Amino acid sequence: MNKILVLFAHPAFEQSKVHRILIEAIKQLKGVTINDLYENYPEFDIDVEKEKALLLDHDIIIWQHPLFWYSGPALLKQWQDLVLVHGWAYGNQGHALDGKRIFNVMSSGGEMDAYQVNSIHGSTMQAFLLPFERTAQLCRMIYLPPFWVSGTHQLNGEAIQQFAEQYKLLLIKIRDNEVTDQQMLAVPFLNDLVTTS
Repeated sequence: MNKILVLFAHPAFEQSKVHRILIEAIKQLKGVTINDLYENYPEFDIDVEKEKALLLDHDIIIWQHPLFWYSGPALLKQWQDLVLVHGWAYGNQGHALDGKRIFNVMSSGGEMDAYQVNSIHGSTMQAFLLPFERTAQLCRMIYLPPFWVSGTHQLNGEAIQQFAEQYKLLLIKIRDNEVTDQQMLAVPFLNDLVTTS
């Protein structure tokens, strides 16, 4: 069984329309640890050694966050800057995270078709996630496609609940080795691997 670490970053969780429901859906799953960065580090004073230990203790890492100005929230960047250091996470002597799998679980107000080269945002979601991908690859991790909740401004409660069920099913499949890396890498979004009735 794979152990999954969710690095959750939302600066206004109490106002969240989507992430509260996503977290609620997975918080009781065996083998899943939710690390709420804004709850744990409201002053951005990250306990680097604690965070490193959590990474070492898990097989799958998830960056879960809303998309803010084509990136993640500030504390997630702070976490990357302080925890993923040279000589530990990358570099000739930095092999702590080799082979671990990582991906983004994110939400966006814009719908999927808005994230195309010839649309309002002028680029694909994969292009906006390139800094996350390159960070993972520099750390010799396997960067998987994202799980994406798009068009959140238009979603009703039932639709959000369906995304939450998909997310839960996805984590169960990954935890229990019911999907291979090759299967995950073959789809543009991990949403494509799970369906709910």
